[in-house]
Amino acid sequence: MHGTLISVVPKFAAAVSFRYPVQTSPEAWVLPEGTVPESVPHDAAAERIKSVLVAWASRSPRNVWVARNLAIRWIPAQPSIGIDPDVCVLEPPPDAVGQLSSLCLWKPGHQPPPVCIEVVSANHPHKDYLAIQDRYAAMGTQELIVFDPLLVGPRSLGGPALLQLWRRDPVGVLERVHVGSAPAFSQVLEAWLLPHEHRLDFADDRPGARRWLNIEEQERAEKERERAEKERERAEKERERAEKERERAARLDVERRLAELENRVGKSG
Repeated sequence: MHGTLISVVPKFAAAVSFRYPVQTSPEAWVLPEGTVPESVPHDAAAERIKSVLVAWASRSPRNVWVARNLAIRWIPAQPSIGIDPDVCVLEPPPDAVGQLSSLCLWKPGHQPPPVCIEVVSANHPHKDYLAIQDRYAAMGTQELIVFDPLLVGPRSLGGPALLQLWRRDPVGVLERVHVGSAPAFSQVLEAWLLPHEHRLDFADDRPGARRWLNIEEQERAEKERERAEKERERAEKERERAEKERERAARLDVERRLAELENRVGKSG
């Protein structure tokens, strides 16, 4: 199976690329036993990505589920081989997804996540640039998003870069279609990816005016909207009160002037 196409841009040369078939690598692809330690920045970036996508899933009409560090296996004869994305989207999720311990693609209802996200770690920065793409190509994901918030990746392959986007083309090749700090569009999520230092945002528009929020941010935004609405109502009532006060003052002034005029006329008569 042809799985990976890597773009290389040498200095003073036109862009070139090369393609090679992915071969199963039993030793390199074995899932580690136990929990792999994560640094605080890595964990914070991945957790926020998950929280934003969980909020998106809750309001989306699509049947999706967002998972963190879920083991994905696709070779029945070698179940120890797999990969565990920092974050992935299951669409559709298998039955009883809330009790799922691993995604085994040979089981009924277990399908490859259409999009997976990796956050580059300072502990092993080369992995997300040079090692994991083969596994994602073999696993069958449609898009792979690689976010390097600390720019700790190697200088090879155009790195370090805040954002890489890999996409499977119509013939099944996983190709890197974006690398750099500019926004990129995810066809699977139907969203713009907006990389910032320490944070990857998702938005409906390229400028980020309609940025996706997580549940906590949504609640804060709703409270802020309610506060702003109350402030607007208070200002409107204050404006109406001031307008009534001006009308009352103007009426009293007219009445005073009329009274003075009548008084002068009476005296002159």
